[in-house]
Amino acid sequence: MLSGESGADRVVPPTGFTARLTMFTAAAMAFLAVFALALSLATDRLATRWSDALARTATVRISAPPEQVARQLEAALTVLRTTPGVAEARALEDDARRALLEPWFGPDLPLDDLQIPELIEVIETEEGFDAVGLRARLAGEAPGAVLDDHTRWRAPLVRAAERLRALGLISLGLISAATAAMITLATQAALAANSQVIQALRLIGALDSYIARAFVRRFTLRALTGALAGTLAGVAAVALLPRADSAGGFLTGLGFSGTGWVLPLIIPPAAALVAFAATRFAAFRQLRETP
Repeated sequence: MLSGESGADRVVPPTGFTARLTMFTAAAMAFLAVFALALSLATDRLATRWSDALARTATVRISAPPEQVARQLEAALTVLRTTPGVAEARALEDDARRALLEPWFGPDLPLDDLQIPELIEVIETEEGFDAVGLRARLAGEAPGAVLDDHTRWRAPLVRAAERLRALGLISLGLISAATAAMITLATQAALAANSQVIQALRLIGALDSYIARAFVRRFTLRALTGALAGTLAGVAAVALLPRADSAGGFLTGLGFSGTGWVLPLIIPPAAALVAFAATRFAAFRQLRETP
């Protein structure tokens, strides 16, 4: 594949629209593949981080008339501290509640002017607690206490991560299929343009495998070169994207992390394998149909 045969290489034009088409297609598809990988991995990391942050935690909200809030808050704390599976339970101070609401309402939120319910942060043990039994105890001791174990938040995040991974695989599959289709067309065009040369080679005894090998080698190397350029451009573009901020914004941190930067290196060899298979299939098929 790397050394090739100089005589067979002359069958394939070294320049022309087929060469430019192959390299441009490979570069463009590799560029898109880098972004598909980056988006899939970044969103998966975000969903995992949110899911981990919600794991082994729960929240109790106290919604009661103002004169009963303090009593029900103390009653709920007593219930939580005597519940098996609860490692820690603490009422959130005003500063903590203000920090939770700051992303939506901005800083300097006047909590005294707003009827914001009291919140209790609950940390579970590894064994966890019985949510049904805890809700029943809270209903009896503190009727205004509402338990949220974050299950309704974690499950959608896990499903979203799985669907995004599937979407990334589908996108990479479509990119590979489009690359194979364009390289197949370029190979057929190059074979048609060199039909007279192919006939002359056959007259002097050249086998179809000898002719096809020249096309396979040339187009595979073109695809590898174009994919390498597109991958480098894609990695550079991803590196220029905004980094993750402390607020955890969705549109920040879209990129690779740690060993994830190695994954784009798979794209050029994969593009070369796709080009090899597509060119080999198209070359032998076209040669069988050429008289």
